[in-house]
Amino acid sequence: MNTRFNPAIRKMMRLAQMTALFGISAFAQAGDTIKIGMPLPLSGTSAQFCEPMSKGAQMYADEINAKGGLLGKKIEIILRDSKAKPEEAVRVAREMITRDKVDFLVGTFTSGEGPAVSEIAKEAKVVFIALGPKTDRLTAPDALHPYVFRTAANTTTEGRAAASLVAKWKVKRIATIAPDFAYGRDSVAAFTAALKKLRPDMEIVDQQWPKINEGDYSPFITAQLGKKPEGVFSVICCGNYTAFAKQASALGYYKTINNNFLNVAEGGSHESLLALGKEYPLGTWGNSGDAFYYVPTDPAAAAAHKEFTDKVKKYLKNETPPSWPISGYLGMQFLTEAIKKANSTEALKVSAALKGLELVTPHGKMTMRAKDQQLTRGMVWGKASMSKDYPFPVLSPIEFIPVDGLMD
Repeated sequence: MNTRFNPAIRKMMRLAQMTALFGISAFAQAGDTIKIGMPLPLSGTSAQFCEPMSKGAQMYADEINAKGGLLGKKIEIILRDSKAKPEEAVRVAREMITRDKVDFLVGTFTSGEGPAVSEIAKEAKVVFIALGPKTDRLTAPDALHPYVFRTAANTTTEGRAAASLVAKWKVKRIATIAPDFAYGRDSVAAFTAALKKLRPDMEIVDQQWPKINEGDYSPFITAQLGKKPEGVFSVICCGNYTAFAKQASALGYYKTINNNFLNVAEGGSHESLLALGKEYPLGTWGNSGDAFYYVPTDPAAAAAHKEFTDKVKKYLKNETPPSWPISGYLGMQFLTEAIKKANSTEALKVSAALKGLELVTPHGKMTMRAKDQQLTRGMVWGKASMSKDYPFPVLSPIEFIPVDGLMD
């Protein structure tokens, strides 16, 4: 067949030449896309943290795609609402694996969701990076398998770091309040065990266990005040803390304990501080995965953190950005660097590359430990204070507590 003067054939040939020359086909077909399924609570009280976390993940994916992709392929994040329910997270994860044909799972938030999706990942042989769940059960020896990794902190490191701060208080009667599920129970156990070693003279005088997403905390607050604690360790999370703090303030809770109150579960995140604004109980302590105003003492870490913060500000068009983008960013950073190291998207090869992987992050060097597939993720901690620079509370003083000595 003579194609020399056939316009249709000539057009097709020119298109093929352009494709070969400029690499137009790199992102054009489904086979040239790395799909990442992201089950996250995008509704309810958990959305306060998870919406910005998803933005951090997408920001990292956009950065990689702008540079030509990963292994010559575009990264596509498929985001679904897990509703903070284990059964919904499982359903969504299965759907993304079977229908959307995702290559990896990155996400989940609650300590109920994480272990449930871990079982799906194990069954489907899909690498799963848990962004939010902190329960120790997720990577406990009897639950560990080649496909589950965590870039969040865990209840051991969080509880021990909190104990190191509470141990400095000049009080002896301590109470705890935490939601009655894995994260709350594990956090309190880690905290009380560490506190007993650091301050054996301190006594746990009361423990309250409201249900997760409790609406009325007043009975628990009143009961706790009746035990006359001098300080409190709390694990009330996300939008729930907004409700708790308002009810506690109205009952004189913080005043009674002289603001000797430390709330983990990112109680010091910008999201939490901003949600309560001037109603936030000043003088109490909290932690956060990040803070846009935090300046590391190490010059190299300070430069890396500033670069990250500037990118977040630009990406979100927000000069006072939320704290949670870093959690999505870190999960994507470790996954993509493992894929590069493995030079493959095959699950077991990526799993092997993740084990022991050390990267420079916005908070300095972190390592995905091979022994428990847990990231050496530290957090910032501080006391809620008003600042002349902002119309909302910030953590000041603020410090980063590394976890290298808190994990084993």
